[in-house]
Amino acid sequence: MFGENHQDEENNYTKKIKAPIYEPKKQQPSLIELIDKSKTHRLMKEIENSNVSYEEKMFLLDSARRHNVFHYERIADYYAHATPEMQRLMEKSALIIIDFEKAIALNYVKVCDDIKQLYMTEYENE
Repeated sequence: MFGENHQDEENNYTKKIKAPIYEPKKQQPSLIELIDKSKTHRLMKEIENSNVSYEEKMFLLDSARRHNVFHYERIADYYAHATPEMQRLMEKSALIIIDFEKAIALNYVKVCDDIKQLYMTEYENE
């Protein structure tokens, strides 16, 4: 009995992958809506008020920026309404990945290319 149900469950899975289709909103968000810098600013203020050396402060201030929170859905909305030059620069910064091949060329995807090739070889006839 368990074997039959288990077989049925296995048949419900598919090897085909469908990427979600993004529908941009009609209005472009403002740049300030794309990123939350609140934690970064708190940390930077603390670093600036510290007694560490100038070089240490510069290092810590640079590293504090990694605490910025990017709102990628809003970034995608912004991208949809941006100029071609801004879109290109956003792609180069990996804020948006539109083209898998371009992502590989810009070195954002390395291992994924190997996985893609293996997947295509195994499932090319499906």
